[in-house]
Amino acid sequence: MDKNGRNSKTYVNSGKIDKMTRGEALMTMGAMAAGVPFLQHAVSKNVEVVTGSGKSVAGIPEDPVLKIAISELEYLTPTDKFYVQLRGKPILSEIPDDRLSAIGLTRDTWKLEIFPDHESNSELGNPLTMERGNALDWNDLMKLAEIKSVRFLHVLSCTNARKLYGMGLWEGVPLRDVFWLTDPKQNIRRIYYYGYHNDEPAQLFKSSLHISLVLEEAPGELPVILCYKLNGEWISHANGGPVRLFVPGYYSNRSIKWLQKIVVTNSFQANDTYAEANNDVEGQLKTNAKFIKVPEKVKAGEKFAVTGLAQVGISGLLKVQYMLQSAGMLLPENDQYLAKGDWKDAIILPPPENWGSDLQGGKLPPVIQFNTSSGQPIPWPIINTIIHWVFLEKVDKAGEYELRCRTIDANGIAQPMPRPFGRSGVNRIEVAKFISE
Repeated sequence: MDKNGRNSKTYVNSGKIDKMTRGEALMTMGAMAAGVPFLQHAVSKNVEVVTGSGKSVAGIPEDPVLKIAISELEYLTPTDKFYVQLRGKPILSEIPDDRLSAIGLTRDTWKLEIFPDHESNSELGNPLTMERGNALDWNDLMKLAEIKSVRFLHVLSCTNARKLYGMGLWEGVPLRDVFWLTDPKQNIRRIYYYGYHNDEPAQLFKSSLHISLVLEEAPGELPVILCYKLNGEWISHANGGPVRLFVPGYYSNRSIKWLQKIVVTNSFQANDTYAEANNDVEGQLKTNAKFIKVPEKVKAGEKFAVTGLAQVGISGLLKVQYMLQSAGMLLPENDQYLAKGDWKDAIILPPPENWGSDLQGGKLPPVIQFNTSSGQPIPWPIINTIIHWVFLEKVDKAGEYELRCRTIDANGIAQPMPRPFGRSGVNRIEVAKFISE
């Protein structure tokens, strides 16, 4: 076990022997295979962060334009600014507070049922149901939380939306610790689960998981949780409270809000609302870059700053790059994904000192992805989260210009590859325009 209580192995890296988790090892080996230096594991104000190009970004240029741009960035999305899908009639996220108690969506009325699928031969020795009087309630969950709770950083994004829903600090109890209370016996391959849906079957939004994702994860990776806190506060109704399932590594359609029922089944098939709508629900988060702020107008010959973020998916992240050209300029022929474009490296920012306005003093509590001794992430960037990036540019002539951004993952593969197909997550190269005067 390592100092964080996680299983670790010793891996050889260019003559050095280090202890790292499986996830860190895979990212390091991918970087080495691509011939690119890997991000250093330990990060602090006094330690350089090495980008894919080998350039240090610990000493970010002392430029007033750059300083202002960076000061406007906030790592964790404030809970009241998370994007919320307006689904249902009436809209589920806007149900009045005075109705929540009657439908089991307050902490003192919430209950979770776990029972076998009546159409399969799955067996549970102790189903948790209203009828049996042993459905899991809030007090039961909080007792488990006293000894089992975990926290982790994770981005929330939709398969089909270009804009992220938010970047959060999620807290909850691993679902496996509740699952074992049902005394599972045999013939169990998946779980189907869903939350409150206005008591109308047509509005039911459901998802499913293979049981292996519930019961185990690789060393250093994240468990599926019954989530009850976001950014250190009880999760709001709009964000899925009092309890939502949170499935790390995947898009938000699997992290069902207002969770109330889990069905244990021997079926091998997915049973997801999004799957029925022609989406790939098995695809894990993709690595890709997005703009945050591009100025609408700049002055010719003067420097300007551009900021953005990168979602760090299953394939990790080595670089963020940008391409600047005059609007209307012809793109390379026979180059659908712009691999031959004139790309330049952006600066990947190190971990922030202030993680977000929702946290007292901007400080993070202990989280799974951090070293308990140094208080720093291992590694940086953290898979399934975001990083911020920035660059300074100038254009010498007046006119209209286009900017594009992309990522290079830990395998050395440029966005939108290796999965350019939208059904498994939006991954198109973003374009932004500005005018130089």
